[in-house]
Amino acid sequence: MASQEAIRASEPAKASLLYDPKVRSLVFQAVLIFLLILGGWWIVDNTIENLRRSNITTGWAFLRGRAGFDISDRLIDYSSDSTFFRALVVGVLNTLKVAIAGIVLATIVGFMVGIGRLSNNWLIRKICTVYVEVFRNIPPLLVILFWYQGVLAVLPQVRESIALPFTSFLNVRGFYLPAVVWNGSGLMVLGGLAIGVLLSWYVARRAYARQMATGHSFPVLWVSLALIVGMPLLAYLLSGMPATVDYPQKGNFNLTGGFNIKPEFLSLFLALSFYTASFIAEIVRAGILGVPKGQTEAYSALGLRPGTGLRLVVVPQALRIIIPPLTSQYLNLTKNSTLGVAIGYPELYSVGGTTLNQTGQAIEVVVIFMVVYLSISLVTSGFMNWFNNKMALKER
Repeated sequence: MASQEAIRASEPAKASLLYDPKVRSLVFQAVLIFLLILGGWWIVDNTIENLRRSNITTGWAFLRGRAGFDISDRLIDYSSDSTFFRALVVGVLNTLKVAIAGIVLATIVGFMVGIGRLSNNWLIRKICTVYVEVFRNIPPLLVILFWYQGVLAVLPQVRESIALPFTSFLNVRGFYLPAVVWNGSGLMVLGGLAIGVLLSWYVARRAYARQMATGHSFPVLWVSLALIVGMPLLAYLLSGMPATVDYPQKGNFNLTGGFNIKPEFLSLFLALSFYTASFIAEIVRAGILGVPKGQTEAYSALGLRPGTGLRLVVVPQALRIIIPPLTSQYLNLTKNSTLGVAIGYPELYSVGGTTLNQTGQAIEVVVIFMVVYLSISLVTSGFMNWFNNKMALKER
């Protein structure tokens, strides 16, 4: 009898162990890890077998080989005799150039359009609405082709270049601007710029602490601009003005001198900026609408003007709603830069595709794509998460 009671007592324990959520979760996780390892092993084994059948050798030695192709738009010295590695570096820098410039312009336009959609002025509100609805519902590739074929391609030839202020010109070959040519070391000027930025940060911190303590505001923007512009200018004068300006000169058949922003970059930059700005505008509008209406009534009761109240009361609170989805739009803009291959802009995907065709190292080039874009995305996400934490409400 005692042994039968012991068996019966043990049955509920077995049943509870079988249906224990912790045990089930461990079993499911172990099975999932096993399947992932099995799938990874199958991919690697299949890849090695296919490479062996095609007599393709793997490795990174091809990066030291001669590229043999030219890149029209570049930030560093490069020629057809440079290595594939340097060519890929040029592509990465071009991608970063488009991404950073596009993010800045898209953010500015997006905030302006988003606020404009909430304007009391009927015309401004409708224009902003039409802008959002048009750009948001067109594929980005068509927007790029519109700027490249429909806007920049119909600009006048070099002889009929459009003269712009500051001795700059605009024609079918791009935008020509005066260029700064350094005759000596510019380290002192860079040091002045760094000091100006640090002083601006210090002034902003002190002004914020003063406003929290006394309620008195300080013209941080104008003081910061004066420091950021004035300190490099002072360093430039003290170092003996080690730079001259090279202005573009208009000839019969060509423009010489200056700095040329090519139409491929302009098309990609403007298209991605205005396309992404339409999504940012909706994020900004939703963030502002997410702020309680009582905040608007409160700053109106204090006698603040709508513009001042929006800048000091509403927008700082709306940023806590705006920043998380804004990160996704920055990542989308960076990844959409690969569409530059359609108009011949030499960003990473375009340069990498040429490298792949010449070397046949498909796996290595694709790995480079994945590592670079993943790194850019992680850095962008990390910075935006840090900024989001800085803007979050702190409990006292």
